[in-house]
Amino acid sequence: MSRRSTTRSNGLRRLVLLLLAVTTFGGMFVSTKPQGVSADALSDAYAKQKAIQKLIAQQKATIAALAANQRALSGKIAGTKNSLAEVNANLLTVRTQIVEMTVEVARSQNSVDEVAATAARLDDELAQVEAQEAAKKAELQDRLQLLSSRIKESYNSDRTSFLETMLSSADFTDALTEVGYQQDFAEQDKLLADQILADQKVLDVLHQNVVLAQQQADEMHAVATEAKAQLDKELKDLADARKQLTALQDETQRLLAEQQAAYAKVAANKAQAAALLKQQLIAQQKLEALVRKLVAEQLAKGGIPSQYNGTLIWPNKGRVTQEFGCTGFSWEPAYGSCSHFHRGIDIANSMYTPIYASGAGKVIWAGKSPYDSAWIVIIAHSSHLVTWYAHVDNQSHKPVVRTGQYVAKGQLIAFVGMTGNTTGPHDHWAVQLDGNWVNPRLFLPR
Repeated sequence: MSRRSTTRSNGLRRLVLLLLAVTTFGGMFVSTKPQGVSADALSDAYAKQKAIQKLIAQQKATIAALAANQRALSGKIAGTKNSLAEVNANLLTVRTQIVEMTVEVARSQNSVDEVAATAARLDDELAQVEAQEAAKKAELQDRLQLLSSRIKESYNSDRTSFLETMLSSADFTDALTEVGYQQDFAEQDKLLADQILADQKVLDVLHQNVVLAQQQADEMHAVATEAKAQLDKELKDLADARKQLTALQDETQRLLAEQQAAYAKVAANKAQAAALLKQQLIAQQKLEALVRKLVAEQLAKGGIPSQYNGTLIWPNKGRVTQEFGCTGFSWEPAYGSCSHFHRGIDIANSMYTPIYASGAGKVIWAGKSPYDSAWIVIIAHSSHLVTWYAHVDNQSHKPVVRTGQYVAKGQLIAFVGMTGNTTGPHDHWAVQLDGNWVNPRLFLPR
């Protein structure tokens, strides 16, 4: 084999390696600031990256707002559920809470829609940067093939010094710089190689944009899916609360209608109704006087504290059919400036529903009132605070506490009955503070 053939054989192997380096390791090229169109492309790629990062920052704020809305809504739902689960739900409070829930659900819906819309925007951004990356890859591949063909032409033209320079250099960039000053390496080849390096830089940034957009799009879709599932649950909770409120309202109306129908029979005879009211008022006043006397005696004996520390609890389960205060119900006696005044809260339920002490104290009365037919339990919690539990049963379920007995908060004291002037089974729960009738709800935990 001739020396020239050997040289061409070795050069061919080197050419193969060089072509492999050009076509495979383009990502290792390093360039200074690209010129011309490539500089614009790189600036555009970085601008797109900043735009994506800005969108991501906006998304994080959207996600934070969504989380805050759903936390607030969860609190509203929990509060409404607690109110509905209370032994005596305040229907006005529950209605207000459901309105608040409706508002919070609407806010949560808006936040979920915003997250979904933002995820869709990211999908669009992702599609754009993927298209840009693909286009740039194709452009780079074309230039690499063109450079390869130029190298082959250089070899075939016996430009051996060019090959030796390329293969003996420390890296491809140095080789390009060195060869660029050699006459054997055409100026257009150097410009092409520079453009390849610039293209690779742009491609690197575009790929970063793809990865960034893809990761954030995946995260936003996951957030949107989770938020939608949470919203669906919240919408169901709202529907359940509305349904439960309707049931409570219907039940309360039914119980109230029963009481009104029962009293209507008595009220049909105006003379009898007036006499009954007068009788009730006299009995009430006498019993109040007796209670004041008993409380004073217990205070003198040290049987009750001067102050009560703490709150009260609902005494029994049921539905509130009449609240405390002035009322349009003509069967209630007058009090203060009201022609008809309800001195406590009526908690209607079935016969023999357990009644519990609203707070710790001493029983100062347990049995039939000495002034009418009602059976009643009265507990002094202090010299200032007294609770009443009226119309308790006196037959198969008589009071389980006795006068003079100390009781703890929540201790069983009696059962719902129909003793005295009553239109149905219920517990008339009343609170006196310094001898004045006050709303029991003021003493319940807030």
